[in-house]
Amino acid sequence: MKIFLFVLVATVFEAVGDAVVRIALHNPSPIMRTGLFVIGGLLLTLYGTSLNLAPVEFAAVTGMYIATLFVVFQITNYTFFRTLPTPAVVVGGTLIVTGGLIVSLWK
Repeated sequence: MKIFLFVLVATVFEAVGDAVVRIALHNPSPIMRTGLFVIGGLLLTLYGTSLNLAPVEFAAVTGMYIATLFVVFQITNYTFFRTLPTPAVVVGGTLIVTGGLIVSLWK
């Protein structure tokens, strides 16, 4: 559970950092754009730091990471941009999550 929390925190930082950078790219105000880039960069730095502080080798959590990242990206995409996943994304995401579970849980 502790490892999953590291992965979850990392994916939240990554997804939100990416969303903030995406917003910065389209912001007309130079001051706001700069501030958003700084915040996005900080969140992406926190993502890399938290993932690398996880008490496990990254290769061992890759499946869990990819599956969690997909889910968190969809939640973030809806939260920030009000975009629902298309049926193709839902089907593909189901395969991604299933594959992530297989990689993570197969002993």
